[in-house]
Amino acid sequence: MSEKMFFKELLPLMVLMILLQRGIKACGFVVYQNNKFFQSKTFTTKSNFSQKIISSKTDENEQVQSVSAEMVFSPKYNQEEFQLHSYACVYWNFSTMDWDTYGCQKDKGPDGFLKCRCNHTTNFAVLMTFTRDYQYPESLDVLSNTGCALSITGLVLTIIFQIVTRKLRKTSVTWVLVSLCTSMLIFNLLFLFGIENSNKNLKKSRGDINNIDIVTNEMLTEDTIGNQNPTCTAMAALLHYFLLVTFTWNGLSAVQLYFLLIRTMKPFPRHFIFFVSLIGWGVPAIIVGITVGVVYAQNGSDSQWELNYRQEEICWLAIPESNDFIRSPSLWSFFIPITIILIGNVAVFIVITVKVLWKNNQNLTSTKKFSSLKKVVSTLSIAVVFGITWILAYFMLINDDDIRVVFSYIFCIFNTTQGLQIFILYTLRTKIFQNKASEVLTSLSSYTGRVKSLSLMAAPRRLHVRIYNLVWSFQAVHEHFRLLEPSLSEEDVTLSQSDKENASI
Repeated sequence: MSEKMFFKELLPLMVLMILLQRGIKACGFVVYQNNKFFQSKTFTTKSNFSQKIISSKTDENEQVQSVSAEMVFSPKYNQEEFQLHSYACVYWNFSTMDWDTYGCQKDKGPDGFLKCRCNHTTNFAVLMTFTRDYQYPESLDVLSNTGCALSITGLVLTIIFQIVTRKLRKTSVTWVLVSLCTSMLIFNLLFLFGIENSNKNLKKSRGDINNIDIVTNEMLTEDTIGNQNPTCTAMAALLHYFLLVTFTWNGLSAVQLYFLLIRTMKPFPRHFIFFVSLIGWGVPAIIVGITVGVVYAQNGSDSQWELNYRQEEICWLAIPESNDFIRSPSLWSFFIPITIILIGNVAVFIVITVKVLWKNNQNLTSTKKFSSLKKVVSTLSIAVVFGITWILAYFMLINDDDIRVVFSYIFCIFNTTQGLQIFILYTLRTKIFQNKASEVLTSLSSYTGRVKSLSLMAAPRRLHVRIYNLVWSFQAVHEHFRLLEPSLSEEDVTLSQSDKENASI
């Protein structure tokens, strides 16, 4: 038992009194400060509690079977971190060289105390099992929920638009953007509906000693236990996979745009779509598979091996302790891959920004003000699909609470709405989408007009006025979309040429 769990004064006194009543003339006690001489093969310890053992000895040469030893313990532990789950009264069996419960039983002690009774004298211990008091989040942050919902809507519309208008835009590289949006869409859905651990709904004991079972004195196998949740582990693996897929397609978007703009617009090699798809969807699967396999191979014998891969608070990768960060799966299977991709994306982003987007064009006929605005929008468009804003995550590692909180909010705003940003920059601003939206509004306006003509024959005059106003509101919205339609010089926003704009999509 832990040195914090040993009631130092009460224990020897109570055992001594009981032995003397049975006619024992002399007895002695030894307290072992740790369990170095009592290495159990069945009970494993994971916590940093030091184990103390109480050894009793009488004036008899052999173990006395005719006496009864009673022990009372007061467990002291950090109740903010642990909850007492169960305990076992044991003695050291020299024949098996392990702890044994034979001849020992639990007994109800005073409030706040554990009581053991054994019918012989030997080396005694109380083995205790704890559960960690995890602080499960009540719900996802409202800002994250709102941003993910907006991104999901924008990504769905972008995917539909890119697929439906592919022939109209006459481009064969839509697959890269569609794949990026698809992986990002699935990740947002999983994050929104699956990242919370269902274990938080379990009714857990608050570690009250009076609620501990004192009837069954069974041998324990480990000092800490956890609630297994394979569903949460599978969800963590899916989140891990689709976030890696998203970053991989960010990197492939950067590679694609680099060859289109820097490598003199040479045609793509044969089977380009097949190879980029194999990389985008296959490489992250290999990384996740190897990570889960290695963690299971190293900790499969442990019932809590899952917690070496994921957290218990949420279904996401485990955050390692500072002294074990190098061996953490989240370091090798997540931080390092995304860091490599982000470094490459930033390098390509700088090259494209300097050599293409912000390069002076002598043949430019538009105004300087519009040219600057177009360059800013183009820069933002590329930064979004490259995932440049994920760099903000590294500022959240700063060891300063105020700075970390500020960057946490900024990171949440920019990255949870990434799908919405893609929709605005790559779908909403295109002339094709605006024309289609205008056609839909025109159809709605015509349908409303027919309803109006039928309603005028039977509806009261007040209803006539309401429908008339509704029709004019649709027409006003239609005129608004017409004002949003870009001119011929505005169509090539991203790359200054229409082909380059399609290529970036």
